[in-house]
Formats: sequence, structure tokens, C-alpha cells
Amino acid sequence: MEIRRQALIAEGLNDKKAGNGDCRASNAGSKSLTVAWMQEAAESTREYLDYIMEDRRKAYSRHGAAILPTDLGEGLAVRFPEGPFGDQPYRVVARLNCGGKQRIITLYLAQIAKGRDGIRDMIELMRIAQKRYGQLYACTPGG
Repeated sequence: MEIRRQALIAEGLNDKKAGNGDCRASNAGSKSLTVAWMQEAAESTREYLDYIMEDRRKAYSRHGAAILPTDLGEGLAVRFPEGPFGDQPYRVVARLNCGGKQRIITLYLAQIAKGRDGIRDMIELMRIAQKRYGQLYACTPGG
């Protein structure tokens, strides 16, 4: 299952037509995985990215979010309890520099295999997503 998630992230980031976008992997009508990304541009100013991060920080922090390792940029990982985010309760967001521009990558996951550490898995998925993002957008995450 872990390899499948990695492949979905790699495939999903292949749409380079726009600086902002998302992709979804669905299983039987449910949204099992969503990857969304934004980059600093005319339509997504640095101030707008600041607003997005602050909004996510507030929401995630209310539910005991874990802070991402510094090599992944500024970000948080969380598992939301039942409620409005119940269809994809595992979420991780990171703001990073890549090619001199601010970027935000967000992952939403429906479930984690029983017995796994969901937060740690989400952090590792973010690591994979950032690496793939850098390959596709010809930039080095963190640089």
C-alpha cells in the first residue's frame, strides 16, 4: 500500500500546466489521497500564501498538530477527529522555497493502515511529494 501511495503522488504531480493544482486518487467513490500545491505568482502572492499557512496553522494547531522537520520547510501534520474533515482526516501542509519562490504543498489522506503512525507516515509522504515536485518544476526544495 505504501508503494501505491508513493506512485500516486509521483503521478499526480505530473500535471505541470499551472503553478497551482491538485490531483486525487479515489477508491470506490471515496477520496483516498489528495495532493494540492500552490506557488508564489501573480495570482498567488506571498501575502496570500501567508494567509493560507496562517489559516491552516490555526486549524491544525487546535487539534494537536505535529511540527514538520525543518528540512521540509514550515509546516504541520495532523489527524482531525470526526467532523467536517472526516473524509480525509490525515493532513499535512508545508511551505517551502523552491527555485527562489514560495510554495505550499498539502496532502490529505483518508486513512492509515492499522498499527501505523499516521503522522509519521504523512511526514514521509510529504518528503516524497517535495522531492517529486522539485523534479517536475526544476527546482530544489529548500533552495
